[in-house]
Amino acid sequence: MNIRSASKNDVPAIVAMLADDKLGSLRENYKTPLPEQYYKAFTNIDNDPNQELYVIENEASEITGTFQLSFIQYITYKGGIRAQIEAVRIHKAHRNKGLGEKAFLWAIERAKEKGAHLIQLTTDKKRPEALRFYEKLGFTASHEGLKLHF
Repeated sequence: MNIRSASKNDVPAIVAMLADDKLGSLRENYKTPLPEQYYKAFTNIDNDPNQELYVIENEASEITGTFQLSFIQYITYKGGIRAQIEAVRIHKAHRNKGLGEKAFLWAIERAKEKGAHLIQLTTDKKRPEALRFYEKLGFTASHEGLKLHF
């Protein structure tokens, strides 16, 4: 397994994984050619020093997963940094092989390297298996999260 920064050429594979489940298929627009908005988002992420988009490759250099880390500077916690992990996906053909756990352990170490004092995530309540996976890794449901969609 190899984790590396995503490139613009990886965007179609990333979006394909994001769209390849019940919830993702409702919010993503995966087609060929891929809509330009995904490439614009990649450019914004790539140009922001507080955003890191990664892909996970297997030994054959196939993209088997992805995740994004965001580093949020704030005043609380003595001017601390919090890491947010989002858009975590393992390609369905490569699940249940330990890749997700290895990716999370790598992401946790990366967050520590960047000086974060915690790493957080959100998960949709419609994904109870994801919640169990995160709890197995030591994450706790310590707060109630809310969203307001526009």
